[in-house]
Amino acid sequence: MTIPTSTALASEPPAATKVAPASVLVASDLDRTLIYSSAALALGMPDAQAPRLLCVEVHESKPLSYMTEDAADLLARLTGEAVFVPTTTRTRKQYQRIQLPGTTPKYAICANGGHILVDGVTDADWHASVLRRLAEECAPLSEIRAYLTATTDLSWVRKHRVAEDLFAYLVVERERLPEEWLGRFGAWAEERGWTVSLQGRKVYAVPKPLTKSAAVREVARRIGATLTLAAGDSLLDADLLLAADRAWRPGHGELADSDWTAPHLDVLAERGVAAGEEILRRFRAAVAV
Repeated sequence: MTIPTSTALASEPPAATKVAPASVLVASDLDRTLIYSSAALALGMPDAQAPRLLCVEVHESKPLSYMTEDAADLLARLTGEAVFVPTTTRTRKQYQRIQLPGTTPKYAICANGGHILVDGVTDADWHASVLRRLAEECAPLSEIRAYLTATTDLSWVRKHRVAEDLFAYLVVERERLPEEWLGRFGAWAEERGWTVSLQGRKVYAVPKPLTKSAAVREVARRIGATLTLAAGDSLLDADLLLAADRAWRPGHGELADSDWTAPHLDVLAERGVAAGEEILRRFRAAVAV
């Protein structure tokens, strides 16, 4: 994504306090890309060789998400070198539980692009434009919810959830989830302008016009970005990765399972929390070029 900028950079400060130009935007998915639950850490090494971990999210008084300490240091440095934009399918409430290292991002993208937060506050004009497009281009959320209620089985569904009145998801028993149901639901939803994605224990149904890439393009326009970097692991991240100038995905996740690739995409061998650390190294190296 190349967006022209008309303002010249001021003279650079000394190296010790150098700040990268705002024209470099780094948009990254969070869960299973930069941060990891205990179940997703993939610590395959001997215990004595495991990395030190930093908890970055607490939910209901329990630790929930982690980064390696080295990854936390890399992210703290990155937030001083580029415009870092967390780009997540999480709701605003879920995102606000996370305490990321480094400078608090000015911009964040939540609800798969349904909300752009500016200094922690929803941009009302952006959200209104998203609602208009959803009303025009796809079936209503109520129709999706009715299908889920009518076709799912409580023996494998733990929770039905609606996120920000924009999309729906199920929390499932993954080993009991019928593959034939997932295929039928995906085909049915496709005809109605929705995308179905399986991520860990969650089955997401998201309207096709609700994309991370559209929100990232808007942030890039606002800051005059001339270079956009991105990372993600799931089907819902594919449009984000395609829209970036350079992109990375870990060796796990939906995209890895389907061998998804693109000309400007680097596929990492690392899996689990080690992949999050490596993604941050790649981001910083690309910013420094």
